[in-house]
Amino acid sequence: MKILQVTPQYPPQSGGVETHVAEISERLVDRGHEVTVLTADAGNKGNHVERRNGVQIRRYRSIAPNETIHFSPQIATAVRRSNASIVHAHNYHSFPLFFAALGVGDRQFVVTTHYHGGSASPVRDRLLSVYHPFGLWAVRRADSVIAVSEWERKQLATDFGVTATVIPNGLEIKRFSEAEPIEYNRPYLLSVGRLEEYKGIQYVIRAMSQLPEYDLLVVGSGSYREELERITREEGINEQVKFLGYVDDKQLPPLYVGAEMYVTMSEFEAYGMTVAEALAAGTPCVVRETGGLKDWVSQEGVIGIDDPDSNQIVEVISQQEATVTPHISSWNQITKRIEELYR
Repeated sequence: MKILQVTPQYPPQSGGVETHVAEISERLVDRGHEVTVLTADAGNKGNHVERRNGVQIRRYRSIAPNETIHFSPQIATAVRRSNASIVHAHNYHSFPLFFAALGVGDRQFVVTTHYHGGSASPVRDRLLSVYHPFGLWAVRRADSVIAVSEWERKQLATDFGVTATVIPNGLEIKRFSEAEPIEYNRPYLLSVGRLEEYKGIQYVIRAMSQLPEYDLLVVGSGSYREELERITREEGINEQVKFLGYVDDKQLPPLYVGAEMYVTMSEFEAYGMTVAEALAAGTPCVVRETGGLKDWVSQEGVIGIDDPDSNQIVEVISQQEATVTPHISSWNQITKRIEELYR
C-alpha cells in the first residue's frame, strides 16, 4: 500500500505523537509498504524533503503560536496531490489533521486523535476553542478513528459523537526490560517529560523535603524549567533534585531501571508513554488519576492519586511496595493492528 502519514511534527522533534508516527511508519516500510510523512515542522529551513529509515518526509513551514496549532494550509494541497491510497492523520490538537481532511478526497481516511480534552495553558485553550469546529469536522470526516486509550475512546464518544477503535501506543519492550541500571549513589525517584506546568513536576518537587531518603532525577527540557528550579531553591532541596535536561534514547532505559519509583502528576495525557516505559523497566509508578493516566491504575505496579497534594505523594511513595507485572504491546504488534485496520 501507499500510505500517507500527516502529523504536526516528526523526529528529530521529540514527544509522544512524534514517537508514535515514527515507530509505525518505519515498521510499515519494513512490512513492504511505501510511506510518506507530511509534517509542519520545517522551521527556519523552509520546505524540504528528506528520508529517514526508509520513510520519505516532506516538511512544511507553519505558523505555530505558543508552539501549538501548526497552521500549514499547504498540507491540504500536498495531500490532494499525493497518490497514496490511505491517508492517516494524527493529533486532533493541531491544524495538519484538518488540512489532511480537506485534501483527502474519496480515499480512505484514518485519524488517530491523541485527544486529551484541553490544556493547562490559557493561550492554548483559546486557540483550541477557535479550532474546535474545524477539528470536529475533520474527525467526523474520518472512515476510521483510533484512540490510544480506553479513556480517550470514551471522551471521543462524549465530545465528538464518534466511535473509535482502541489501539494503544507500543513500546520496544526489550530496550527497557533488558537494560542495566545506572550507577547512582542514592535511591532516586524519576520523572520524564517536557518541562511544562501541566506535567505537574512542581508537585513532586514540593514533596521531596518530606522524602529525604530519595533524590529526584528530572529528565526533559522546556519553558517551565526556570520556574521548577526556583521552586527547588525555595524548598531548600537543591542537593536532592537533579535536572538532567535532554537524555539520549540509549541512556533513558538505565535511568528507569535504576529508579525506586517513577512519578508523574501530569494533568493532560491521552495515553502516558513514560508510564509504559517505566513498567517495562520493572519500576513501580505513581500517577495522577486524570485523562489517559487513569487507565494505568488497573495495572499491577501502578498507584493513582486523585490530588497532587504533597502529603498524598509522600504517603504513597513511603508505603509503595508494588510488584510490577506490565501488560504492554510491542510496536510490531501495534503496527500489525493498524495495518489490518487499513486493509
